[in-house]
Amino acid sequence: MALDGIVTRALVHELQSIQGARISKIYQPNDHDLLFHLRTREGNAKLLLSANPTYPRVHFTERSFLNPQEAPMFCMLLRKHCEGGIIEDIRQVGMERIIHITVRQRDELGDVSSKQLIIELMGRHSNIILSDPSSGTILDGIHHVTPSISSYRVVMPGFSYTEPPQQHKLNPLEVTGELFAQKYTEEADAEPISWIVDTFSGVSPLVAQEIVHRAGLQSYSEEEGPEAGEARRSALWNAFTGLMDSVRQQAYQPMSGANAKGKMVFSAVELTMIQEEVKRYESISTCMEDYYGEKAERDTVKQKTSDLLRFLHNERAKNIKKLDHLHADLEEAADADQYRIYGELLFASLHTIAKGDKEAVLTNFYDEDQKEVKIPLDPLLSPSDNAQRYFKKYNKYKNSLAVIDEQLAITKEEIRYMDDLLQQLAHASMNDIDEIREELVQQGYLRDRSKKTRKKKKSDRPTLHVFTSSEGIEIYVGKNNLQNEYVTNKLASGSDTWLHTKDIPGSHVVIRSSQFGDQTLEEAAQLAAYFSQAKESSSVPVDCTLIRHVHKPSGAKPGFVIYDHQRTLIVTPDEELIKSLPSVIK
Repeated sequence: MALDGIVTRALVHELQSIQGARISKIYQPNDHDLLFHLRTREGNAKLLLSANPTYPRVHFTERSFLNPQEAPMFCMLLRKHCEGGIIEDIRQVGMERIIHITVRQRDELGDVSSKQLIIELMGRHSNIILSDPSSGTILDGIHHVTPSISSYRVVMPGFSYTEPPQQHKLNPLEVTGELFAQKYTEEADAEPISWIVDTFSGVSPLVAQEIVHRAGLQSYSEEEGPEAGEARRSALWNAFTGLMDSVRQQAYQPMSGANAKGKMVFSAVELTMIQEEVKRYESISTCMEDYYGEKAERDTVKQKTSDLLRFLHNERAKNIKKLDHLHADLEEAADADQYRIYGELLFASLHTIAKGDKEAVLTNFYDEDQKEVKIPLDPLLSPSDNAQRYFKKYNKYKNSLAVIDEQLAITKEEIRYMDDLLQQLAHASMNDIDEIREELVQQGYLRDRSKKTRKKKKSDRPTLHVFTSSEGIEIYVGKNNLQNEYVTNKLASGSDTWLHTKDIPGSHVVIRSSQFGDQTLEEAAQLAAYFSQAKESSSVPVDCTLIRHVHKPSGAKPGFVIYDHQRTLIVTPDEELIKSLPSVIK
């Protein structure tokens, strides 16, 4: 994994800046993450601690997180023991992916006590544990590990804290040339990258690959003489100690880029083997924030939306099929006049037709050229009944035309609605999903599983995503229909400017000001294009008009509006620009 012992060391070095900082607020946005608001000598800071099984990490963050109305139990415990406390010490355990943060706090009686926050960045075994260092007892962990899960190491309140199993590897910062040579000789037949990873703690395959690259040993052969083997060992040691010197001296060069397979990777040290899409950063926190971005949230969102996506895709497919049937009915109904003519011709020629005939060839006196026409007959019916059958078909399709037109409009609207919701799910945060689910309950698509909760939430305003333009103007973006309705129909005033992608499902965007420059308008159009189905496209048309010209038709689906007096801007979504705009969640 990208987050290894070297990255952890870089993080701990960076976190020394908050030693002595006071913890002002603690939040737990979801099951895996904690957000510490800190007051430092340099100002305020936000520290993210994540025990996400796929993306475990610790770093400073500028992102906004929406917190649950009721804090989880672990968050409440941390608030009790750590909120208002001072961060006394931050250290790494050896070269492992384990960080210990010591917090000193004065309790209700005025007594000073210390607690230890243990962050274990161990992939799917990641955890954040609060312990009492005086007794070594666990107060609680963000993820519980019961005796039934692990008999070796239990993470539950009241149990003694046990460190993760030792791997008995060498500390790469302490190894000497002699020891390196000895270990290399013992494993002379081993492939270099695997040997480095298996021998030294805190070194990921990525860093091992970089060491081998620096040593010029990309090609490997077991069949080589002693002199060649010694040369390889020497080259490997020089590359190894050169890289470790920069780690020892805390001389980090955070970067990210695409490896040979096109996969994005990041590192706290220079990766000379990375040549594609290279980006460099001032700190390891900004590197990790950019690298992980919304990956962790997107994965959680995907898991939480799997049932909604399946439902919406099924509903859309069902309506597409219905639309095909309606078009077929419409084509058949278009022949209604033909059935009337058949009926009248048969009635006018009953004397020439006998029961049992399979068709009648009659002169079509409605045709200018008086051409003959073949009329299919049911041989089991009398000539009169055959004529009546065509008149019934005529009346049926004549009456159904109005119904078919109405059903076509309804079905097209259903498909548009499903497309809107699918687009919204693609950009949804955790809270946005709950609002989309609530909307589907309100519209009768899903059953209400928790009526008490729903009733309470209906009076609440939805989540608001607010960006600030480079001119300091607030721009509101609705990421689902409940938000779109609120931003457009309730929050905005008539002189505010409204934007939406032209004929493309997307967000309602509102510039909350009557006075702004071209830069704000361009950035608002960028937001409308980015948070739409055309996110990956170029030259996206975005309509803009004043709110007073935007109206919701009576009985329309949530989020649907009509508008006029618009002008159309053409923009190409720029993700870097969107990320650079300050944003908050209200």
